[in-house]
Amino acid sequence: MGVPLLDLKAHHEPLQQEIMLVLEQVFKSQAFILGPDVSRLEERVAAYCHAQYGIGVTSGTDALLLALMALGISPGDEVITTPYSFFATAGVVVRLGAKPVFVDIDPTTYNMDPAKISQVVTTKTKAIIPVHLYGQCADMGPIMDVAKQHNLSIIEDAAQAIGSEYRDGRRTCGMGTIGCLSFFPSKNLGCLGDGGMAVTSDPELAERMRILRVHGSKPKYYHKLIGGNFRLDTIQAAVLNVKLSYLDGWTRRRQENAIRYGELFECSGLVHKERVRLPIPVYRQSGTRHYHIYNQFVLRVDRRDSLVAYLKQNEIGVEIYYPVPFHLQECFGYLGYREGDFPESERAAKETIALPIYPELTMEQQAEVVSVVKAFYG
Repeated sequence: MGVPLLDLKAHHEPLQQEIMLVLEQVFKSQAFILGPDVSRLEERVAAYCHAQYGIGVTSGTDALLLALMALGISPGDEVITTPYSFFATAGVVVRLGAKPVFVDIDPTTYNMDPAKISQVVTTKTKAIIPVHLYGQCADMGPIMDVAKQHNLSIIEDAAQAIGSEYRDGRRTCGMGTIGCLSFFPSKNLGCLGDGGMAVTSDPELAERMRILRVHGSKPKYYHKLIGGNFRLDTIQAAVLNVKLSYLDGWTRRRQENAIRYGELFECSGLVHKERVRLPIPVYRQSGTRHYHIYNQFVLRVDRRDSLVAYLKQNEIGVEIYYPVPFHLQECFGYLGYREGDFPESERAAKETIALPIYPELTMEQQAEVVSVVKAFYG
């Protein structure tokens, strides 16, 4: 029957009436730019992240860029981050003339290895960008310890991890200096286009970001800063206000799907033969904590590229996140990194695949996914 990687039609169909109603309300108000729905969403998302302020912006990428701008990152500065993430994480650093400095990942979580950070801190280092990859919270305790020791800011890239929690119950975006979210349609909380948000508990940074997102003007037409056009559309905010009320339920279903995948793969025998390596089973640590919200369900597999081709041939949705680490990307060649510099990132890039995990995924669809994977190895 085939299983898509993501089924947005099934996701949005039950919400259609609610969404159409709020879109009509925005149309009647004509408040298309930074309308009241944006302010409401900012308050709700900030509270959800256990932070004080939210600044709605055009995308997750622009949230990262805005955060760096607000912190005064400039040419010659260095920002420590991971080489294994979506391109925006490092791209925004370079756009401001700063230098991304990479540290390798932990092989079980795919997040930045905190033990490696201190080795690359220099007098030019100004910030750290940990990424909460695939929906699992990074190991923030030791990362924050390093940041405090060297007086560094922390920008949390939580584009894939809204609501994910650290082991002490703190949530992503509520621990660092600034947290950044994406509302791209494929995210756990996605809008009908592009959208994002920067979150902080620092009132001065919040005000600075509000000014920077409207070309650095306050009042209008008077510019103390050079900013950009980073405003979140009211229409997208209205849609997100509808969907935010359902987010915890969708997260629980993703976690249930992850548990079911674990059981199905265990029964398949592929785990014991080490053909398939499951994500670290953080969902078993607590029935109430959102340690992992499973924006993606990522496996390590043998003969990865052949398996991907076989899954596609059998109409099973599959994706490779991410096939080329930053340090091996052509555009970052000037940084001087070489193959072998970050072996765990390189190994993850060669061995991992993502399978369907969306909340509307059925038991029958999951069984078919595992059956096709088993047939490939069988």
